[in-house]
Amino acid sequence: MLKAAGIKKSYRSLPVLRGVDIEIQKGEVVAIVGASGAGKSTLLHILGSLDSPDEGEVKINGTDLFSQSPRALANFRSSNIGFVFQFHNLLPEFTALENVMLPGLIAKQEFSKVKSLASDTLKSLGLEHRVFHKPSELSGGEQQRVAVARALINSPSVIFADEPSGNLDSKNATELHGLFFQLRKDFEQTFVIVTHNQEFASMADRKLEIKDGVIV
Repeated sequence: MLKAAGIKKSYRSLPVLRGVDIEIQKGEVVAIVGASGAGKSTLLHILGSLDSPDEGEVKINGTDLFSQSPRALANFRSSNIGFVFQFHNLLPEFTALENVMLPGLIAKQEFSKVKSLASDTLKSLGLEHRVFHKPSELSGGEQQRVAVARALINSPSVIFADEPSGNLDSKNATELHGLFFQLRKDFEQTFVIVTHNQEFASMADRKLEIKDGVIV
């Protein structure tokens, strides 16, 4: 479902990725691990088209991401890729429901349809009593579940998560990890997750380690 070949990336004269090849199958939960500075987040951002490689290509469902125009790539990203970040990145002035709706509205889906789907998604994640609460009124675990719901709203082919439990206590981290596997079971959702949590990495279908800019 996802294939990257020969990914290289440098910042100024510092090589970060030195030629990464990776294949992800539909429905897989794949953990990417490695020391700080090894290139994990850089690779994740390139796979998710938030950054571009100096060399190499990335294909999702056969579409070459970086051969598209910026507008076409943005449209493809909106429809096919979801993101979950360590610090949630929820907009503080909007409710949980409104935060989840945003990607659907950006993709120009019908308002009533997006609202209904966002409400149903929050309910499925156990947040039906938090729909109209703003981020400041939610716990860290609840905020991260809202972020997961937002990532799901456009039914993406793959969700990329960068240290999604890094800002959570152990209880909420365990619940979040369980949620990923439940979503894989229920919807065959694909996850590629950068993590320092070795317990979670060991639960994944595959654990890929980056060292010195390559997967070892």
